Amino acid sequence: ANVFVSPLTWGGGYQELSKDKKFSWGGSYGYANLGIYFNIVKQTPDYFKIPQFHNGDANFRIKTKRGGMIKYYTTFAKGDLGLRRTDIDSAALKDAFSLKNYNWYNNLSWRENLGNGWKMNLGAGFSINKDDIQQQIQNAYNIPVTTNASYIDGKNFTLNHRQDFAVVRAVFEKRLGINSIRFGSEYWYSKDRSIYNTYITNLIDNYNAVFGESDIYITNAIAAKVGGRFEYSSILKKANIAPRLSLAYKTGKDAQVSAAYGVFYQKPENTEMIYTTKLGYTKAIHYIINYQKTTNNRIFRTELFYKKYEDLIKTYPITSNSGDGYAKGFEFFWRDKKTFKNFDYWVSYSYLDTKRDYQNYPEKLTPNFAAYHTASVVTKRFVTKIKTGFNLTYSYATGRPYYNFQLSNGKYNIADQGRTKDYHSLGFSVNWVPSVGKQNAKAFWVFFASVNNVLGSNQVYNYNYSYNGLIKQAVNPPAKRFYFIGIFLSFGVDRSDDAINNNL
Repeated sequence: ANVFVSPLTWGGGYQELSKDKKFSWGGSYGYANLGIYFNIVKQTPDYFKIPQFHNGDANFRIKTKRGGMIKYYTTFAKGDLGLRRTDIDSAALKDAFSLKNYNWYNNLSWRENLGNGWKMNLGAGFSINKDDIQQQIQNAYNIPVTTNASYIDGKNFTLNHRQDFAVVRAVFEKRLGINSIRFGSEYWYSKDRSIYNTYITNLIDNYNAVFGESDIYITNAIAAKVGGRFEYSSILKKANIAPRLSLAYKTGKDAQVSAAYGVFYQKPENTEMIYTTKLGYTKAIHYIINYQKTTNNRIFRTELFYKKYEDLIKTYPITSNSGDGYAKGFEFFWRDKKTFKNFDYWVSYSYLDTKRDYQNYPEKLTPNFAAYHTASVVTKRFVTKIKTGFNLTYSYATGRPYYNFQLSNGKYNIADQGRTKDYHSLGFSVNWVPSVGKQNAKAFWVFFASVNNVLGSNQVYNYNYSYNGLIKQAVNPPAKRFYFIGIFLSFGVDRSDDAINNNL
């Protein structure tokens, strides 16, 4: 069992294991309300509905006679919030946005050893997601108003959206000595219904796939994975075949280098298919080389990649699969818990060069979510004498591009563009674990506190533009810093590390 309490959130969970260790069940519930926090730490938006969230989950596990496992998991979440900001096209008006969300997810799986080298994995799941969104233009007294300007009145809308999703999957595996083959099938059903003001859309898709792959040991040091996937979507009325191949070479006791090639297809987003379903899959071709070495309490991993995008969705002048793009770069990760006593640190870095001609882009451009360089450093130092851990996290990213597209002469042109300032954030957290060193402890306490962006860096995520493009407004976080304090208590099983890592 566990309990957590803070000024923002509270909740708890319970997990029970039978005496013969063949059955377990459990559940948890959490509630968050940011009202107290917002009264202490002032936010830039005017929250007329304080964000509050409920979430919970339940599960059970049954061990079968053959050593297999039947598992069920369900979780729900419910949220509600509303905020106002000054309208970018008129300083005398406000944009009032509210959102109510409900989500329920279920998953049932059965893993079984069938004997004679065969294994079976069966699974089924379904989920429901509902969003009720409203945006209003309001005056200084927070009263809804209309104007004679279509570019302002067009911001008033209501959107009621519901998505139902179900999936059934079966996978079988056969061991052939040190090699193996896997094959299976899956079926997805999705129903997407939206009511935008009075405009109603319904999108229903029946998606089927069959797939197979094999693990082949060419030598003791070289292994290959060869596979493929066939897919069909009823809403697109199109099928495709996606081959996959990877090779791994063990360069030493604790290290290996691998290479992978694969073709991946993805359906267009539902927000794109509401205009037309006469679209095809978008396509990505991946080429990846990876090296990893894992020794005693040390991990090093690096990766080079190139991805080619085809048939991306263009939304102007018509919605079609006429876009393309690419992404290339490399990443590395290093973690070391050995060099210094009671000290753990890891460093990650990535370089990304990507351009896409999609959506309403007038040409091939770097998307506004992509930064050339991103890096992070995390350090954890535990002082046994005082049973306290001190953690520092630093994150960095080069500025992301932003654009203002204006329609003129029948096409979109770039009226303004640039890059946001580089992103910096230094986070600090401290945790006190009084149960450390206690023999036969039955309760495990963790007291923790954290703050992000300690140095108060001015963070700019993007820029918004007025209707005519003359006003440019930075998109900033609602507050410069975020603070958190809390208490976590677990019984029976020590989950202190989970609480600490979740608070980094």
